[in-house]
Formats: sequence, C-alpha cells, structure tokens
Amino acid sequence: MRLTFLAPAADTESLNLGPLALLAPLLEQLHLADLLDHHLPPHPRQEFSHGKVLSLLVAARLCEPQALIRIPAWAHEHAADLLWGIPADKLNDDRLGRALDAFFAKRHSILAAVTVQALAVAELSLHRLHFDTTDVTFCGVYDQSVPRVLPGDDALLPRDDQLSPAHITKGYLSDRRMLQVGVTSVVDDHGALPIFCHCVDGNRNGHTAIAQQYELLRHHLPLPPQMQLVSDRGTFSAEHIARLQRHGHSFLGAVPWSDYQALYDQHAAQLQWQPASYLSQEQQRRRQDNSPLPQEHYELAVLKHQLQDPHSGEPLPCRVLFCYSSAGAAEEARRRQQNIATIRAGLDKIAQKLAAGHPRTTYGSVVGQIAKLLGQKEAARYFTYELVALTAAEQEAFAAPRNGYSKPHHRLTYTFDAAAAQAAARYDGLSALLTTSPLTKSGDTLFSEYKQQAYVELGHRQWKTPLVVRPVFLKSPQRVEALIGLLYLALQAYQLLERSYRQNTPADAPQPERLRTAEQLLRAFAVLGVRVEQAAIGQILHAPRVSREQRHILDRLHYPTPRQLLARTILPAPSG
Repeated sequence: MRLTFLAPAADTESLNLGPLALLAPLLEQLHLADLLDHHLPPHPRQEFSHGKVLSLLVAARLCEPQALIRIPAWAHEHAADLLWGIPADKLNDDRLGRALDAFFAKRHSILAAVTVQALAVAELSLHRLHFDTTDVTFCGVYDQSVPRVLPGDDALLPRDDQLSPAHITKGYLSDRRMLQVGVTSVVDDHGALPIFCHCVDGNRNGHTAIAQQYELLRHHLPLPPQMQLVSDRGTFSAEHIARLQRHGHSFLGAVPWSDYQALYDQHAAQLQWQPASYLSQEQQRRRQDNSPLPQEHYELAVLKHQLQDPHSGEPLPCRVLFCYSSAGAAEEARRRQQNIATIRAGLDKIAQKLAAGHPRTTYGSVVGQIAKLLGQKEAARYFTYELVALTAAEQEAFAAPRNGYSKPHHRLTYTFDAAAAQAAARYDGLSALLTTSPLTKSGDTLFSEYKQQAYVELGHRQWKTPLVVRPVFLKSPQRVEALIGLLYLALQAYQLLERSYRQNTPADAPQPERLRTAEQLLRAFAVLGVRVEQAAIGQILHAPRVSREQRHILDRLHYPTPRQLLARTILPAPSG
C-alpha cells in the first residue's frame, strides 16, 4: 500500500538508498522473489512471503554484508523496508531463520530455477561448464553437525528435503572447521556466471564434490548433449570420465603430472609442438605496447591416449595435451635454485651448530630441524644426509666447550645430486591436460577454454572479499547451508550485474569502461540520499538526484531511476 501509516504532523527522515538503486532492479530482473515464492508457497498466516524476506537478505549481502541481527537496522537505514514493503521490525532473527529453514528444504531446486532465468538474461547456454571447489571456514564446535550419510556408493537423493546438511568438520588437510563448496559456472570472455553450488562435508575431496554436483546438475538442469565439464586436477579420475561418457558428456581438465610423466617420457621424441594462440591480457598488452618486459608463451603437443572404465573395463578414448609454459619454466628453475641454496645454507648452519656443541643440538632436535628445512620442497630429493656419531677419541680432540655448550656428539654430512637436479630441469614448465571432447575441437581451442578456469577461481575471491562469505554465525547446520545457498545467489547476481554492464558497453569504449567490475559499479552508488516525509496523507518521497556517473550506469543497464523504484511503494513528492 502507498499509505503505509498516517502522521498527525509533518516530519522528515534522511536515508541512504545507496547500492540498492542497482540491486533492487537487478533482483527483479532475476525474478528472485517470485521464483522463491513459487518453490516456497506462503502459509495463509504469513504476513510476508519467504520470497520477499529472502530476496531482501540477498540484497543485504550484496549491499553491506553483516550479521543477521543487524538486518532490521540496515533495512531501515537504506530504505530496503520501503522498497520491499516489509517493516524493518518484522525482519527479526526468528523470521529470517524460518525463511532459511524453508529455503534449505528446496535449496537446489531454487538455485536451478534462478539459474534458468539468469542464463536467459545473460544469453548463455550450458554447453560448456567449469567446476571448482572452495572452502568456507567456521569458528565454534557445531555439535549438531554430523557426517552426511548417503545410500549406496555415494548416491544422491534427488529430493532436497531428504538430503541432510553437509558436515562442518576439520578439513582434509587442515585443522580448521569447514565445509567444501563446489561451484559450477558458465564462462566466456566476459567472465564467469555461477549456475549451481553444492556443499559437501569439510573433510571430503574434489572427487566427492564433483560426483555429487554432477548428479545434481543432471537432475535439476537441462544439460545438453555433448556438454563439456572443465575442472582441475583435484577432480580427475577415470571413474569421473566414465560417468560423464555414460551420459553423453565430455571432460576437459588438468591431470597430475606425476601420473603422466612416464607417458611423456615414452613419447617425448615424437611429440609435435605447436605454439598456443592463448595469451593472458597482460601478455597481449606487452605485445601491443612493445613492452621490454618478457613476452611469455605456451606450446602444445597432443597425444591420443586411452583410459579404462574402472567398472565395466570398457576403453575410454581420450587425448592428452602436454603443455609448456615459458613463464612456468623460468619460475620452476628459479624456485629450484632458490630451494637448493636454502637447503644448502640450512644444512651448513646446522652442521656448524653441531660442531660448536650448541645446547639445542640433541640428536632428536637436529633431526627435527632438518625435516623442517627439507619440508615439502621438491629440491629436497636431491639431498641425502647422515648424522654420524663421534667416537670418544674424536670428542676428546675438541677443546673444552664454553659456558652452556657441550662437546659435539655427532657430525652432519650431506651430499647433493647435481645430476638429478639437472635431469629434473627438463620437465620445467610442463603440465598435462586430458580431454574426451570431440576431435572437432583442436588442442589449441581446448587449451584456451581450460585457461578460462581462472575466472571461476576469481569468483571464489569475490565471494570472500566484496561479498564476504565468511564469517557465518549460525548454529544450525541446516541454516548454515541455506545461508551459503543464498550467498551463492548473491554471487550469481553480482556477476550478472558486471556481465550486463559489459555486454551493454560499446566495443570501442575505453578499456577501463569495458572492464568495469561489479564492485566498482556498486561503489559508485555508495551514497544516494533520499528523504521520506511523514505527512498527514502518508509517507511522501523526496527522490534523490543522481550524479552524472550514476545516471550513466543506470542508463547503460536500462534500470529505472530511484524515484521510479520508490514510487512503487510510497507517494512521490508533488512536482512544481
């Protein structure tokens, strides 16, 4: 209603509409509230639908990430209560929590429905998808969180209300409590548009994450024939490739070099290397500007190969793309030499401390110091060492130790295998990709497509910086997972805003304009004041004047003005 309440005397209040001038029309473009209400029909006693409440929560996350307890104050300060038609005091913890509970029971169905609308707005298809995982960390015990139990061989229940929340637990290689979140995106030259996400237990790896997410994708989205799924080495397995092939889909991804080094050695002499057409934006700039900085490049060699379906034993024809990076080769050589020098200096220092009878050179402490020095460094395998116990005569030959020291009891000797280090140098800059994509796609095309995986990783950073995916302060595992789903919707909207602006920017515009980010767009609307007058006839809007830059952004996106937005719920001030 326009006349939300009557006031006996005139009064005014200044609010900051801010980024909501962009976010409200963006979420309307996605039909977010309507799609949520379609999946979460309101109860007759509900004063405000789940769709309205949850879409406002997404807007809050995009506008100013904060704890749920702060949402009512934020909604009033930024006129969100007016735009959404929900009084701020109705957005309490209990109401938000009930909305999250409802969302959890339909989470994947909702994500898929919003994705279909996002793809229509962005004019994108599902023919090539990129998958990657990230983690969300937590503080606290989360005693209610237990391992997710699935029937059979990690089979998935298609119904969300039967799929328990993922287990918040210590990570596979970490002591932090976390969830693993798999994100699937569509990627092109404008960047990545997330289309689906799914949480798995914090101690699960990429194999589990991609298996579960692929089954959910098949169940909830219309994946086309020959869809290509791109992912990194942490998700690679013959089982995954066989699974894709059974459903008419193909794989493109990195594979562990250690698994394919022998194949490379076997065929190295016959490989035919060709320069790759892919260049990063920085490398393109260096060539255009004739920069004195190094002009790095990639080379490719394609080899036909065959895997075996681990269940049926059937062959899985594929191609291996051996990739050489000049930048990678230089970096690996530099790192090897640096690590060799570090290990040499460290071993020499330990040997000197032993010879001096340093009080902290017991046998056990020295072994620990050497283990820490070698660590996980690849260069450690070129060194061998030995702690030789000194005889009584050798100890007697040493002069009396100074105060606090003792006579040496061991001698450290080590050798460095220069030939092994030299042999390893021939693999510098090499990596391997594997694909089951049709032969109509060249190795050069596939390599360029794989390099766009970096856009998905950029999305993870955006999730955790401008959108601040953490910290998460909910105790219920169901509500935690529901909130992560909402955060994913915020990321999708965030990326769609950026993409829409770039798609509407002329190709001959300056590069900073063509590459403007969603963060920059929202920052341009950080301040947009609006006055609301409480009068006898109700609330009257004194709409803000937008700056030239704000007007330019709104026009490019074809969004309504703030006055048009607010006039839907409150009366505009009389003109003239």
